[in-house]
Amino acid sequence: MDEQLNNGSQDRIRELESLVESLNSKLAEREARINELERQGSENAPRPAGSNEITAPEAPINEADVTLRRLVQRIAMILQAEKIAIMFFDREIGELIGIPPAYGIDEAHLKLFRIRATHGISGKVFRDGEPAIFHDAQTDPRTQEDPFGLLHVQNGVTVPLLIEKRDEENRVIERNTIGVLHAFNKRHGEDFNEEDERLLERMARNVGSIIANLQLYREVVEEREELLQTFEALTAGLLLMSPDGRLSQINATARAIFDIGPEAVGSVIREVIPHEEMHKVLEAARKGAEGAKADLHVTLHGNDRVYEVQAANVYGEDNKDVGVVAILIDITDMKNIDKMKSSFVAMASHELRTPLTAIKGFSSTLLEGIDEELYGPDDQKEFLGIVVSECDRLRRLIDDLLNTSRIESGESLKPNYTRFELLPLLEKSVAVQQQASNKHTVVLNVHNKLPETIVGDQDKFDQILTNLLNNAIKYSPNGGQVTVHAKNEGDTILVGVQDQGLGIPKDHLTKVFERFHRVDNEDNRKIYGTGLGLFLVKHLVNQVHLGEIWAESEVGVGSTFWFRMPSDLDIEKAKAAND
Repeated sequence: MDEQLNNGSQDRIRELESLVESLNSKLAEREARINELERQGSENAPRPAGSNEITAPEAPINEADVTLRRLVQRIAMILQAEKIAIMFFDREIGELIGIPPAYGIDEAHLKLFRIRATHGISGKVFRDGEPAIFHDAQTDPRTQEDPFGLLHVQNGVTVPLLIEKRDEENRVIERNTIGVLHAFNKRHGEDFNEEDERLLERMARNVGSIIANLQLYREVVEEREELLQTFEALTAGLLLMSPDGRLSQINATARAIFDIGPEAVGSVIREVIPHEEMHKVLEAARKGAEGAKADLHVTLHGNDRVYEVQAANVYGEDNKDVGVVAILIDITDMKNIDKMKSSFVAMASHELRTPLTAIKGFSSTLLEGIDEELYGPDDQKEFLGIVVSECDRLRRLIDDLLNTSRIESGESLKPNYTRFELLPLLEKSVAVQQQASNKHTVVLNVHNKLPETIVGDQDKFDQILTNLLNNAIKYSPNGGQVTVHAKNEGDTILVGVQDQGLGIPKDHLTKVFERFHRVDNEDNRKIYGTGLGLFLVKHLVNQVHLGEIWAESEVGVGSTFWFRMPSDLDIEKAKAAND
């Protein structure tokens, strides 16, 4: 009878070993497939619509889980054990922990089934790599530290879970222990014996092999998931074109650039990305051109953006053509800066040359006429007045450049906060600008009773008004009325400078406060300026006075620049904002 039972056990073991071998073969094939995908980065054949990621099917893991569960059940049947438990060694915490599947143990108890790898019979078997049988868990000194009481263990057999690597001649060249396998409580009141120990050892090798392959598989899948998440999170656009011209990978940034969804993956790239410059770069890279790149102009949500596209061929480890990868980097701001620099150089050259020419010309004229007394006092006064005016113009230009440099470098214009009278300052600014122009009428319109005094930087408040009034006069070449509006809003004051000049196109209303920005049209080209005044004004309103500024305009009718600021500025808060 014992011999028949033994033969039956051997047959079942061989059956299990055959099943495990088949599963291992499938896992090996799947692992090879994952490695191939990692090398290639995408499949060459188009994938179903809606799939924008390379994902590993779950079938192999599910098959392995099911097979491992069946194997645990058969081990329990062969050994006539009430409970089977697998403990896996967690290197990070140095513990042996119970993992599914288990037999005769519920999930809640399995989660609590753990022990330090230096303790108990579980730790000893793991460390020594030698199996052990115990007949009474309560009295055996080896089992006193194991959490066997949790599972009502009476007796058992414990074997190591080994992973062996063999050479071509089937010789073991490496052996690693990854955990232990327990069989508890022999049925019918019997005890486990050496034959049970040998059977469990043989089956433990199959269990260890499956667990190791599952662990490796999961690690590869997790690593791929991390790579895909990184790929998706890149701020640069990234896409991959397969050798047959299909879109095989594209990240979120690139999808936003081309306004396409995940379902575009697998489509012919020309059909979903209708940008000829993009196709030229991809084609050049496919033909082997080194450093294939171009500037791609895209209108995104009404805004014009410029992307630098760089593409290159991608090859796998076996030198197989994977396709062409392209990266898109937003260089809009860089292009704008380059454009502004060019405009600034041209503007500064003219702005500097004009007053210098006048200063040199009138100074030379005066020098030539000193001895011969060609010019009378009135002429000399006029010439010297022009020289002084042009020197002031140069000083303003230099001040604007220095102040802009301070702001850009993070060094704010140091404010000097005081309490000053508002209405006299408004009246003075209007009077000064009226004296400066005989083509314009500059008036002050006070809408209600203004506060007698306000808290702020008086000089910089005057600079704000002066700059806005200068602009109003400068961009009203045909004259007209310039009105300064002032209104008390309680906790804030509202000031506006209105002109009847050229006006500003709607798409430039927010941009006029950017440094070096000027509306580029025929009328404005005749009016020279640095493009720095409004940039400085915005800083003085927002940062120095914790206010806000905006523009309203209609082309051909005129513009109004409004700013609102606290009438009783919190000086400490303002100072903190400028530190």
